[in-house]
Amino acid sequence: MDNLSRRQWLRRAAGTAVGGFAAPYLIPAGVLAADDRPGANGRVTIGAIAVGGRATLLLNQLPAGAQIVALCDCNLPRAEKYKADKQGDWPIYQDYRRILERKDIDAVIVGTGEFQRVLPCIQACLAGKDIYAEKPLTLYIQEGRALVNAVRKHKRILQVGCQQRSMAMNRIACELVRTGGLGKILEVRAINYPGPKNSPAEFFPEQPTPAGLDWNMWLSQAAWRPFNPEWQSWMQWRDFGGNDMTNWGAHGVDQIQWGLGMDGTGPVELTPVTPGITGQVDARYANGVVIHFVLEMGHGPMGGAVFVCEKGKIEINRNKIASNPKEIVQSPDNPGFNKRPETAYHIENWVDGIKTRKRCNADIEIGLRATTLCYLVNIVREIGRVGEPLKWDPVAERFTNCDEANKLLSRERRNGYELPNIG
Repeated sequence: MDNLSRRQWLRRAAGTAVGGFAAPYLIPAGVLAADDRPGANGRVTIGAIAVGGRATLLLNQLPAGAQIVALCDCNLPRAEKYKADKQGDWPIYQDYRRILERKDIDAVIVGTGEFQRVLPCIQACLAGKDIYAEKPLTLYIQEGRALVNAVRKHKRILQVGCQQRSMAMNRIACELVRTGGLGKILEVRAINYPGPKNSPAEFFPEQPTPAGLDWNMWLSQAAWRPFNPEWQSWMQWRDFGGNDMTNWGAHGVDQIQWGLGMDGTGPVELTPVTPGITGQVDARYANGVVIHFVLEMGHGPMGGAVFVCEKGKIEINRNKIASNPKEIVQSPDNPGFNKRPETAYHIENWVDGIKTRKRCNADIEIGLRATTLCYLVNIVREIGRVGEPLKWDPVAERFTNCDEANKLLSRERRNGYELPNIG
């Protein structure tokens, strides 16, 4: 490396990484306190919107400076089970708006599915709550921009659940690539995550709705259909999600954006290389770097990518890195694996951000841009013009040469689940 050894660089990066998510520092009580936020040493009160498996993992890793106040789930038995398991005394609601009405709640964890997520997040902004929003952040691109606008206008702190942003090893590896430690980036090779299937032309036959499940609220913005448990494997269907392209892809693409230094933007051109919902896609940035979505699922870094550079190759994955030559990652200054659960540092960073009003490691704009690229890959697959580049304007967030693709940037929302005016 020019003017800096690998060991020196890693030492400096490690210092930055650890400082980025150390325990919240102490400030005299009342400093930074206001009507819409706790003091820097105050306890942050949390409401849970959805209490499924992922959400309970997040709740279980709340730091000492945060306190659960209430639970909500449209499937009441899930919330009741968590309350019983933890022997909590929290009230349980089926309608998340009851959580947002409470003045004693500072922030919410929105652990819903992606098709259910943006509406309560925007309403939380209007209610003056800070937010931890799981990934993938959105169901479509334009609702994500509406959420960013709400967060900024109402001065909320929002952490997106891309927890690798708070892992020291990932921070070091991405900074090494981004700052030119391996020379010019020649290409990026990413997992070719599969996209979603169209929902069946005829809905699955109706079955009795389980006791305690508000099926109407579960469907959220999606078109009405009768209850059938098949729909609860929702991620595979386009009406509800983007399949693994937006699920695991939200993590892997986030690491690519970070390593390329493209957190606030995106590619300018996407080309489907092979046909179908699992078709390979090339995404080119304005600086000429191309992401090749070509690696098979299970045969590459699910939570990252392979960066091929002038001075070597580095594979960045969740809490794991490998390189050729091996010396790149064998420095004794490498911080090693996380010693705590994978989201613990990320939750702490969020709670710290609520107290200090500093943007989090995975701020809303960062999370949206990663999710956007995932949906762009699915869109160009759906358009299906193999070998034909679709031009993307990352500032206007529109395609400049394909009106058909622009129609897929938004979705029709069901009556009663429209996005509110953010004021």
